[in-house]
Formats: sequence, structure tokens, C-alpha cells
Amino acid sequence: MKIFSSGVMAFAAGSLLAAAPPGAAEDSPAGRKAQLGRLLFFDASLSEPAGQSCASCHDPASAFIDPDTARPTSNGVHGDRFASRNTPSAMYMAFSPAFHFDKAEGHYVGGQFWDGRAATLEEQAKAPFLDPVKMANPDKRAVVGKVRRAAYAGQFDEIFGKGALGAVEPAFDRITAAIAAYERTAEFQPFTTRHDAWLQGRAKLSPQELRGLALFNDEKKGNCASCHPSQRRADGGLPLFTDFTYDNLGVPKNPDNPFYGQDRAWNPQGAKFVDRGLGGVVKKRSEDGKFKVPTLRNIARTAPYMHNGYFRTLRGVVAFYNDRDLRPACKGEATEAEAQKRACWPRAEVRRNVNRNEMGRLGLSEQEVDDIVAFLQTLSDGYLP
Repeated sequence: MKIFSSGVMAFAAGSLLAAAPPGAAEDSPAGRKAQLGRLLFFDASLSEPAGQSCASCHDPASAFIDPDTARPTSNGVHGDRFASRNTPSAMYMAFSPAFHFDKAEGHYVGGQFWDGRAATLEEQAKAPFLDPVKMANPDKRAVVGKVRRAAYAGQFDEIFGKGALGAVEPAFDRITAAIAAYERTAEFQPFTTRHDAWLQGRAKLSPQELRGLALFNDEKKGNCASCHPSQRRADGGLPLFTDFTYDNLGVPKNPDNPFYGQDRAWNPQGAKFVDRGLGGVVKKRSEDGKFKVPTLRNIARTAPYMHNGYFRTLRGVVAFYNDRDLRPACKGEATEAEAQKRACWPRAEVRRNVNRNEMGRLGLSEQEVDDIVAFLQTLSDGYLP
């Protein structure tokens, strides 16, 4: 269980950048809503029992992921309850379009969570409050009641109008709208990587990093940019390094995932559980095993990797993409470290729909794998020329 005390909360909130959406003044209605959202985001009294805030699993000091990386998945306010998935970074998620099926491209795009089950940031913000494994509130009324007792409760009337916390349903919507407003501020999308500075002519990349970038973009080599675009966007904006689509990468089951061994109340299937990903949301076997393509921004800071935290190292991910379909299948389950030692890869958790057209046999040399990893190291925010 990760607890943010009031003192830590005050330090973290006070040390962050101004909580106003890009282009909005701090004292504007949009800026005040975002400031309120920041208070909600760091408030550890909003779980049941108290002790878990949004920031507990989305720590700004850790690129808005779970700061506890000892386990591949996160636990909530109850220390013996674990989620089945790794906590994704909340950074740059404001750019994800609303979840939809792109008829022209023939695939699903956008939304929030690994499986797109929340269409928007507002919808995403609602789920952890009511999830028994995360913040464990019994219902919306319990959440609204806690917010009514908070020191900042009066700000709701100032921002949303008198009686904003009156009726439960609209009050809960306003709570999550404020959190979403905060998640749209520059704190979550600073665009301050060395690669950004390089694109702007304010920094240099090393020869190895430039080789890695070339491999990253090369359709006949790494081809990473096919799902993680590295060029400026059509509107001139800096690249997001994700196209917000979904893919089955053939990720193995993670034997280190504590989700499998917890009480059957939170995982009735035990070790037999199979995560269908997007297929479980849209109820289509053709989408089974597919998970949202994450942004590669801050990727060097956001281990463990993949929806189940299978990979502990960034190099392991690139190596898997490179020779997944060339190595023999491991006998039984194996962690990343065990698979590397045995020169095998475990079979995919969901074997249907695995992407074998764009990865699995890239033909990269060991040096080229290292070069791509070196380039990925340039994508961490906070670079100061």
C-alpha cells in the first residue's frame, strides 16, 4: 500500500508546475478547475480506508507511474489486493482520442486504460475510486461524501456553481472532470526531452543515438515508428511516440504477477486467468490479446514494461521484438531473466492475433539493439539544454 501523507501531498503539489491547461491563465476558470483537480489527485483521504490517492500509483516524481517497481503490478489501499496489470503512465494521455473504431483503417483507436474501456479521461478518473482492488470505495456516494468534508470543498461551488456537490451523480461527474482538467495541464505533457530539443535545434544526439533513431524509423529494420511515430505531427506539434492503436505483441504470461496468487475473491480463476485485453472489452475474439500502444516518452523511466510488467528491462523489450519468432519456445513459464539465460521466449499468453508482420524477426544485430535502446534514452522529459 502506497500512502501519501498530508505533508508529502503538500510538498508534491507545491513543487509542481502551475496547474493550468496550455494557453489558460492560472486564475481563469479552466486554470482553477485544474488546480482543484490537482488537490483531488493528491488527496489520500478519498480511498476506503484512507491512504490511497491517484498519485499513489501515478507519482509525478516517477513519470506518473507507480513508484513501487518491486512488483510488476500495483496494489491498492488494501495491501493484499493486486491488479492484473501494470500501471501505465498518465503522461500525454490527454492526447488520446475518444475510444472508437476507425472504419478506414479497420482497427480500434484511443480511449484510456490498457484495454480502452474508458472512452475519455473523465471516464477513466471514475474507475479507480470504485475499484475494490484500488481505492475500494463502496459507491459514488461515499466518494462525494469525502469530498464534501475536504478543505477544498468550497471551491466546487466557486467553479461549478452553487450546490455543485449536492446530488451525487452530477457531483461525482464534477469531481472527475476536475481531475481530467488537471491531467490536461503541462505537467502531464511538458515536451522537454532531449529528442524534443534536438528537433528544435537546441541539442545534439550522439552518433549511437542517431544510429538508433535511424533504425527506429527504418521500415526494413526496427520499424518502431510504424506504431510509435517519431516525426512532428501534422499540426507541427512534437511527436507523441504512439498512434493510440491496439496490438497483440505476443507477450508471455508473467509468472511474477502477484495477481495470480491472491485471494479468489479478487481473482476467481487463479493461475488460469487469461487477460483478453481489448477483446474482453469489445467482446470480439479477433481483438483478444491486444493492448493499447503506449507512448515511448519517458520509457526509460517507466519500467516494468508491457501490460503485465513482464519485462524488467528496456533492452529485453527490444530484444523480444527482434527475435521473438526465432528463439525456441521455453518449456513452461519463464521470467525475462530466465528466458534470456535459456535463450528462449515463452509462448504468448494469447496466441491468436499475434502481430507477426511487423515484429518477431527484425534481423537486428546486438549492436543495433543497443543503438535503439540508446535512442530511447533520449525520450525522457526534464532535459535542460
